[in-house]
Amino acid sequence: MAPIPLQRDTVRVPGTIRAGYAHGPRLASRTSLPGIPLAPSAARRFVRAALAEWTGLGVPAAVGFSDRLADDAVTVTNELVTNAVVHAGTTVDLVLRLEEEGGEEPSAALVLEVTDHHPARPVSGDEPEAAAGDPARTETEAPTELPDPAEYGRGLQLVATLAESWGITYRTGLKTVWARLPVDDWSGPPAPPDRDSLRRGLRAAEILAPAARRTERDDAVWDSRGAPAFLAEASDLLAGQLDEDLVAAIAGQLLVPRLADWCAIWLEAEGGGPGAEPRLARVWHSDETGMEPLRTALEREPLRLPADVGSGPVHVPVPWSAQHGPYAGDGPYAEGGPGAGSSLGAEGGPGAQDGPHAGDVPHPGSRDGAALAFRITAGGRALGTVLVGREGVARMPEAVASLIEDFVRRLGLAVGAARAYTRQATISRILQRGLLPSKVAEIPGVTSALVYEPSDDGVVGGDFYDIFPCPGDRWCFVLGDVQGSGPEAAVVTGLARPWLRLLSREGFGVGEVLDRLNRLLLDDAMEAAEAAALMVAAAGGQQLHDGSQSRFLSLLYGEVVPLPGGGVRCTVASAGHPLPLLLRPDGSVRPAAEPQVLLGVVEDVAYESQVFDLAPGDSLLCVTDGVTERRSGPLMFDDGDGLARVLAGCAGLPAEATAERIRRAVHEFAEQPPDDDVALLVLHAD
Repeated sequence: MAPIPLQRDTVRVPGTIRAGYAHGPRLASRTSLPGIPLAPSAARRFVRAALAEWTGLGVPAAVGFSDRLADDAVTVTNELVTNAVVHAGTTVDLVLRLEEEGGEEPSAALVLEVTDHHPARPVSGDEPEAAAGDPARTETEAPTELPDPAEYGRGLQLVATLAESWGITYRTGLKTVWARLPVDDWSGPPAPPDRDSLRRGLRAAEILAPAARRTERDDAVWDSRGAPAFLAEASDLLAGQLDEDLVAAIAGQLLVPRLADWCAIWLEAEGGGPGAEPRLARVWHSDETGMEPLRTALEREPLRLPADVGSGPVHVPVPWSAQHGPYAGDGPYAEGGPGAGSSLGAEGGPGAQDGPHAGDVPHPGSRDGAALAFRITAGGRALGTVLVGREGVARMPEAVASLIEDFVRRLGLAVGAARAYTRQATISRILQRGLLPSKVAEIPGVTSALVYEPSDDGVVGGDFYDIFPCPGDRWCFVLGDVQGSGPEAAVVTGLARPWLRLLSREGFGVGEVLDRLNRLLLDDAMEAAEAAALMVAAAGGQQLHDGSQSRFLSLLYGEVVPLPGGGVRCTVASAGHPLPLLLRPDGSVRPAAEPQVLLGVVEDVAYESQVFDLAPGDSLLCVTDGVTERRSGPLMFDDGDGLARVLAGCAGLPAEATAERIRRAVHEFAEQPPDDDVALLVLHAD
């Protein structure tokens, strides 16, 4: 790979401008993306829309845009943004620039710059020796070890192949990876762009990646038609988000530039108490050059509104005004000060002179203007504050202020829902960790590999596993699946796993363990699960099942005993569970157990077990129904013995490689992610 280059100059102009030549202005489009999995797809849409827009503008160099160049630019963008999201986890800034150079042989190139805010995180696949030689790199940064090229670094290899040149620039607090793609197809103008497709592409990209261009604002549109349409769109975009930072990011992009020139959103620390500092979650400005000055001004002190302020607008000084003190603490609308909670009136009407700039109208285009603050609330609790402003005006129209007030109510509901989901997800993760073993036992002569992927972080899954030693030189393994999910499933899992350990260590055989567990489930577990459901309902939650319905459990349970000559003897029983599959070194696959009834359904059941030897080189695969019943339209993964066919291709592989190949095949079976927990266990005799 090429060494890290010197820092490149970047264009700091808002929106899209006409390109010149070597030392003149350049055509540039830029955006900012939250560090979430949706960012790469939004970046791809943004790049395609920007290229189509430049072509439609008739830019000379855009004549040379080919489908191949567009595909290469999208591929490079996808790799760089994905790398930034995965490895830095911060907001990602994307700049797409068209550089033209005149002379006897004029040339042009697309330059992509992807910047993250975590310079200490190395770029995946970056050469340590090159990074260590960068003069911008601090001495405290130790060279990182090269990752395994079989697993990492392929993305930057692809970038290096497609780009004429690429490199990394380290700045204070920032790291930029750039790539230069030459525009070498000057054969003639392409066909006119599809205007409808362009509009759809720009609109889709704007949801997460709006182009930073100034737009003409028309306050007259916020009438009986415009306002409901805006609020409906806002409700739709905000309601589907489960992360409060993403909610704040989308809110800022909805407000600016439609209703305001800039905005800021503070979020209160959940459960932090009166003395907790609110967090500046989002700053957005219609002019990119104003973003950092605005953030700097706002970070001095958080905005605090009086305790008695409701949901209506509150006039506050703009944060950079030289005529007024800071709006937090000593301003005219600080807590307890005069004018707090005043309503915004029409020009000449009540409240028109209440704002801090009512008497001195600022000049249009100046950094002064009008600002309004709104409290974010949900369920009677204050969740944060929204500050919006316009430049070059003395006040904001009453209709716009009312519309923002309605918008902030919806923002409060979205933030409240995101926090409720976060709390539930946190509780679920803690509970899930408590229900699963922190460490599984190692079986002598056997290598094990586990894959466990719950389908929803916000709900406790029903799948569980365990491997533990027992007296008599025995090792037991378990793979189970409780019907449903949530607190009731957690109760059954929390009872079944310790019961299994207790019964196994008491010396009962495999079939006897399932017999006794079945009786226990029909008694104690059902009562406990019902009590959990009633507690959830009493706390205002949704009762997850009808009290008359039983809580079923499918279970694969077995024990392993090492053999003197190598290998192990396995005894297994399957109670309503997908049957384990035995893989021989020659690639043959067969079921290793017989199907039997679920646990917790019928009282008088005599479970039977099957015995077989796992010779060196053999593998035993155990899965839950999240694998076998993985759907792609009307088809399931195990239709036509699909799981057995994939397993047959794993002959000769170690346990970890077999587990990974099965996991990958499950994910690739359908475009959508799995909608059920995925758990599998591989035992490989050494």
